[in-house]
Amino acid sequence: MNISGTVPLVEPLGEERLLLSEQIRKALVDEIASGILRPGEALDEQQLADRFGASRTPVREALRELAVTGLVEMRPRRGVIVAQVTTEMIMDMFEMTAEMEAMCVRLATYRMTPLERCRLQQMHDQSKLMVEQGDYDAYDTFNWEFHQVIYRATHNVFMAEQAIALRTRMAAFRRTQLRQPGRLERSRNEHDAIMVAVARGDGDEAASLMRAHLLNASSALEQFVQSSQS
Repeated sequence: MNISGTVPLVEPLGEERLLLSEQIRKALVDEIASGILRPGEALDEQQLADRFGASRTPVREALRELAVTGLVEMRPRRGVIVAQVTTEMIMDMFEMTAEMEAMCVRLATYRMTPLERCRLQQMHDQSKLMVEQGDYDAYDTFNWEFHQVIYRATHNVFMAEQAIALRTRMAAFRRTQLRQPGRLERSRNEHDAIMVAVARGDGDEAASLMRAHLLNASSALEQFVQSSQS
């Protein structure tokens, strides 16, 4: 049986297979980040394939993506295990991310074009419906794109590359923190305050708000993990 509760008759191809791989990856991300899957726990391809009603191909693709972000370790001839990532390490990464994104939004406030500012505002406006509907996956996708627009608006290629690399490393945890009750609405409200500061051209205020936004995300993740393990 697969995620939707049906048994596939044939192996998905092309975009369909990639979609299944992404669904598997997201499910494993949530379980690893919330502590359901523990560090050192083995992830057997066949068992996962049976669980999700898929062949081993999309499972293998999902595990490779997780390896890139450091959530799992792929050991030659020894299989795949959940990587050792401590709470302290995660909090340290959030702290670093908060400083990086504060720098990005500060510079972007002064350098973004009117078109970029308009695009950012449109995205923010569209996220209201996602929050109202509690569409966690849609908001996660929006959130990634929203922050990427800010990175690009710095018009500093090196800074944008570093921010994206750090964001990719943190993607699993930034996704999971959105599951904390009420976090979607609070996240959007924090974005709203940032947008007001950007519109005023106040880069220092935007940076301060962005830093708080990421530290709030860190706190939300910690609370979500604690509630999941209780």
